[in-house]
Amino acid sequence: MRMQWALLAGTIMIILSGCGNSNTPNQEHTTNSSQQHDTSDMNHSTSSKLPTGLKEAENPAFKVGSQATIRADHMAGMNGATATIVGAYTTTAYTVSYTPTTGEEKVNNHKWVIHEEIKDTGSEPYSPGTEVILTADHMKGMDGAKATIDSVEPTTVYMVDYTPTTGGEPVKNHKWVTESELSAH
Repeated sequence: MRMQWALLAGTIMIILSGCGNSNTPNQEHTTNSSQQHDTSDMNHSTSSKLPTGLKEAENPAFKVGSQATIRADHMAGMNGATATIVGAYTTTAYTVSYTPTTGEEKVNNHKWVIHEEIKDTGSEPYSPGTEVILTADHMKGMDGAKATIDSVEPTTVYMVDYTPTTGGEPVKNHKWVTESELSAH
């Protein structure tokens, strides 16, 4: 019985692996270390609550309620999935490297944290290399973590619902997918 549980746990971890480290849709996670971070603590379905100060996009390429194809692999089963657009917002998106507050190993190049998910943020975007404190809660240990900005992308970000191409439960209110990570359905 223990062996079955171990096999089940391992299978689940493989299915849930991968969270936003690649720069191209078909490339596996590029990190500064040989380790991938475990997304079993990622909030696959999250609240539709938005960070304070986030502004709706005036003319997003993908309208709320429309569908698009996801061209990103933040999580297993995401790339190629059909997304329903729940929200579209104009902001600056960042890839960040951070050490979780839970004591887990450092996460490199996490996609995406938006400007409004950084503590005591001003109106100007941060530059790569800037150290910040995160207020995002996409993954356990992210809220309150010290992070370094890896890259900066002014863009429209989308909150989406989708069913993973690998099967499983539908994901609700996934935060965030950038406009360049979506294509017409």
